[in-house]
Amino acid sequence: MKIAMLHGPRDLRIEEHDLASPSLEDDQIWVETLVTGFKIGTDRGNYEGAEQVPGAPDYPRWVGDSNLGVVKRIGAAVTRFAVGDRVVSRYPHQSEYVARESECIVRVPEGVNAEDAVFAHLYALSALCYHKAHFVPGERVAVVGLGVLGMGAVALGPLMGGRVMGLGNSAVRLEMAHRMGAHKTMLSDDPDLRAKIDQWTAGEGIDLVILTANPWPAYRTAVEVVREGGRVSIVALPGRGEAPLDCNPLDMRWFYAKGISLIAVSGRAGDLYPSEADRFSGEALCAQMLDLMADGRLKPSQLVSHRMPYTDMVTAYEMAYKREKNMLNVVFDWQV
Repeated sequence: MKIAMLHGPRDLRIEEHDLASPSLEDDQIWVETLVTGFKIGTDRGNYEGAEQVPGAPDYPRWVGDSNLGVVKRIGAAVTRFAVGDRVVSRYPHQSEYVARESECIVRVPEGVNAEDAVFAHLYALSALCYHKAHFVPGERVAVVGLGVLGMGAVALGPLMGGRVMGLGNSAVRLEMAHRMGAHKTMLSDDPDLRAKIDQWTAGEGIDLVILTANPWPAYRTAVEVVREGGRVSIVALPGRGEAPLDCNPLDMRWFYAKGISLIAVSGRAGDLYPSEADRFSGEALCAQMLDLMADGRLKPSQLVSHRMPYTDMVTAYEMAYKREKNMLNVVFDWQV
């Protein structure tokens, strides 16, 4: 098995490893990877040596968490999958893997483009930003940070009944956000940003901000543009890899005086009417994303900027390290 392993900051290597389980147990499946996707923000932070996320393994460690493959073998008791099924999982950049049937792995419907499906788990996280914040159709949403997760939030907002604005620091990313369905885009450092938001919202303000960018200036934009009593849904890791903050992130002007809610997009989604099943689990949301892709309503592949063989993975990580704004959805081909 080939796998990408990070041995330290900017020290990424493609290595040969043995599979953990060379023979299948009754509840296991053997998957051969077709393509993997690159989550630029998080993966870049790992690559450049930003502080470790709690629970992440120390060096050397695997990278990536968007894997689309085909089931090659199944254990005797497996019922969810069949040989030949395409599946999407959160396994790393690696050429094959053995997994339990019960893991968060979802079958890809026939006809769904692999370059769409590989991003299903990432877009499920974008959807969780709405569910955690109890989004209501008709609300105005601003997405701060237009990377892969941000573009997912932009694309999903109109499908869920929202009016969506994309806020970024690059004209290239604003154009991409328009292509993904944003009703309005603006540069986050526009000196007339507040006035333009007031005009776009008819003075009612932004109900929900989805923050996907780590830098502190992005956090400040989020808490400044949300209306009084509004919510900020935070899927970013504010301050990761940044210099110490020169202001109070809970400054009374933004937090207490405006009465806003800061919501961490982690764990289970808030469910006003809970059922016995977790309707918004990662697996359930991933399946919903795949259904939208099957219907032709959600197309992450339209923003694929780079297609590379897995052997060129270091080149892609270096491009992300250099913050190349024309780089967004990247897929690695493991069948070369």
